[in-house]
Order: sequence, then structure tokens, then C-alpha cells
Amino acid sequence: MNIAARRAHDPFDPALYKPEAVSAETRAFNENLAKQLKGLPKWWENNGAPNGRVFPSLAKSPRARTVGIKGKGGHDIVLRIVAPDKPKGAYLHIHAGGLVMGSADGQDPMLERIADTTGLACVSVEYRLAPKHPYPAAWDDCEAAALWLVENVKREFGGDRLAIGGESAGATLAVPTLVRLRDRHGFTGFHAANLTYGNYDTDKTPSQKWIGENGLLLQTADIDHCSDAYAPDARKRRDPDMSALYANVKNMPPALFTVGTLDPFLDDSLFLYARWIAAGNEAELAVYPGGTHGFTIFPYPLADEANARIDAFLKREVSR
Repeated sequence: MNIAARRAHDPFDPALYKPEAVSAETRAFNENLAKQLKGLPKWWENNGAPNGRVFPSLAKSPRARTVGIKGKGGHDIVLRIVAPDKPKGAYLHIHAGGLVMGSADGQDPMLERIADTTGLACVSVEYRLAPKHPYPAAWDDCEAAALWLVENVKREFGGDRLAIGGESAGATLAVPTLVRLRDRHGFTGFHAANLTYGNYDTDKTPSQKWIGENGLLLQTADIDHCSDAYAPDARKRRDPDMSALYANVKNMPPALFTVGTLDPFLDDSLFLYARWIAAGNEAELAVYPGGTHGFTIFPYPLADEANARIDAFLKREVSR
């Protein structure tokens, strides 16, 4: 059985985690990424911005439009929408960036891809960023965006199917958004959760330390700076609302957890996947040998494989 087949069959197959499971294409990509990153300043040394040599600016979608809504305390929130013809519903997308950088208009090509392959309107939320706006600002904004979508999806888009998700910080925020909707508003009507290499324990899982020590795109020091920015009170870092690993995750939608074996957040996905299942929810775990943090945003075969599975998952779940 080849690696792709073994991954689909059993994400806990030891073969997936061995060095020989990493394909030649993935090894070459990682080596090239390491060369590009060598000597570059960290985001906190670069005025809070990622280096453009590694993260080039992406074209803005001519299809995109924005909607303004009010958040907690009357705060203005912008939602960026990229929709297909005749949407069957909407996908609430929460962007990456460690809760300190990134924007709703920074990944239009991905939103276009998801809209066209799943039939869902992609609605990306411009949540407030740390350190200017630490916890719970981003959490509150995502909750407000989700509530707006629940109340307006049919009127705005025609269909009523709902999905939620994001990458890195986006996945970090997606789970507490679902929990807040359940506990504060009695709503459990999302049909799918796309959770891609999220940080589910701000107090650190083991892999955040031992993989992060030598991480490619993300290292332990990066995680520490992000955590200090959005969670300056270390005593709150295992609050279930901040760290999803400690939350009650009963009555959650089917979820797809995507992570690479070289991601410092590997344990976060492994652990929360198990808790998702133990709470009686449906879940899939997709583990990619040699995948670094952020691997799905780059144009190479491993990312293509992961993104195809994400799209298929969303399309299937909202079509049930």
C-alpha cells in the first residue's frame, strides 16, 4: 500500500511519520523553503509583516464584494465575500496569521477555488488583530460574523448550507466560534468544519516545543511572540474559550483536521481529532508526511493533494 493509500486508510499508521514517507517533491520543496527563509527577519522584527519574498502578494478577486456588520459593542466588522453562481450556502472563512497579521482580502485565489469547487459563497471575516486587540477581540468578531451568517445566509445567497473553517489562526478561532454558537445562542446548524493546522492549546502541546525548535515556516519563538500578543495573561491560556483542546466539543459538525508531520501544531490536530471523536462527532484526520506549517498555501503537489481533499470534504458535507 502506497503512502497516499495508507494515509487515507489510517492516519495513525506509523509509516506516515517516518522520514522515508516524505516524497522527493516535498523534500525538495522543504529544502528550497529553508533556503528562502535563511537570514530573513522574523515578523516581529519586520514591523509585524511577513516577508514578501516568502509570502508574495496575491491578486485580488474581481468577484469579491464586502459587507459591513456590527460586532460586540457596536464594533464595525468587514466581511469579504467571493461567491459562485447560485450558492448552495456559505463557508465562513477565518484567515491565518497567528492572530497578529493577515487580512480577509489576503487569500482571494483560495476563496475563489473553494467557491467554485464546493458551490459555497466564501465569507471571510476581517477580525481585529493583536497586540492592539488581544483576546477576546478576534473571538468576539468571529462570533458576530457567524451569527450574521446564520441569520442572513438564505437571504444573501439563496442556499442555507453552512460550513466554517480556516488555516492556522483561522482554525484556532473556528472551534470556539462553534462552541459559542452552541452555548450562547443554542445553534448547532453548521454542516462542516474545515480545521487546518490550528493551535488548540495556547499553553503549548509537546509538538509546539520539540518540532517548533527546528521548524521551517514556524518555530517555537514565533508561537511565543504570537501568544504573548493575543494572550498576554498567561493564566488564561488554558481557558476553554481560548484553547479549544480544553473545550466541551459535543454536538459539533463533521470536521476535517489537516496537518503535516513537520508542523509544530501536529499534536494539536492529533489531540483535538481524538476529542472530537470521543465527544460523539464525525471527524477525519489527514496527516501529510513532510508537511510544514502553512504548507497548503504553496503551489506544490502535497498542497494540491491536501486542498483537493479539503474541497471534496466541504462539498460532500454540505450536500448531505
